[in-house]
Amino acid sequence: MGPTDRSAPPLRAVRLRARCPGCGKPAEQKYRPFCSKRCADVDLGRWLKEGYRVPTDETPDDGGGQP
Repeated sequence: MGPTDRSAPPLRAVRLRARCPGCGKPAEQKYRPFCSKRCADVDLGRWLKEGYRVPTDETPDDGGGQP
């Protein structure tokens, strides 16, 4: 099957209706990917309060900058 083989139908992208990551309601274009300003603000608050973290086994540095 090469690039000029046209026996198979072309693949089409399927667009799924996006859901708000905060509450699961359908997303609104104006606030994408959220459904409302409220959900967008709640998410921003979580970022600012460092509510989103990546778990790690590393210990924080003491700020000296030298190993």
